[in-house]
Amino acid sequence: RVARRSAVDQRADTQRQIKTLIVTAPDELRARLRGLTVKQLINTCANLRPDRADAATPTTAVKLALRSLARRHQQLTTEITDLDELLQPLVTAINPGLLAANGVGADTAGQLLVTAGENHDRLISEAAFAMLCGVAPIPASSGKTTRHRLNRGGDRQANCALYRVVLCRLRGDPRTRAYAERRTKEGMSKKEIIRCLKRYVARELYQIITINDLELAG
Repeated sequence: RVARRSAVDQRADTQRQIKTLIVTAPDELRARLRGLTVKQLINTCANLRPDRADAATPTTAVKLALRSLARRHQQLTTEITDLDELLQPLVTAINPGLLAANGVGADTAGQLLVTAGENHDRLISEAAFAMLCGVAPIPASSGKTTRHRLNRGGDRQANCALYRVVLCRLRGDPRTRAYAERRTKEGMSKKEIIRCLKRYVARELYQIITINDLELAG
């Protein structure tokens, strides 16, 4: 998990550096790379063939830098894929039911299992798990308005894992989409809807995570 997170962060940084270089690149090169998808951009930059002897010119210097960054991006992608292949059987062996849950992949399941395993003494209820993941609602009422706000506390990696599950379900789960549409008509903002959905997901996944009496904590 630690190695994968590091690789993902580095890949994101590399991608931002590539896009920053393109913004300041000579017009001809910028026009060539504009409008490409991320995959197309990485492949195009990785296959650039600049003349190393001409590295003093701006265009060649940018091409050399882009090629280096793009190949680094590809290497990190390969590393992430390899780590995912290792994580899948580990998560399956610990809690296959978690992977079977809608919207939960190996990376998300692995993070939630790590969070639960490192804090097994705090998992006394699904409400405690929600607080641990930073999805327990915090009252933010004012006057006649009753509402709650997003919780900025808890394990942020676990919070991100639940967020990914919600986004996945919003894209492909009819019940989740119906809930979001109903709440939108009631006047709730997108952030408030996602907050509610993360809380519901935490309740559901808590039952799956603790089904083995927290053997993962050992």
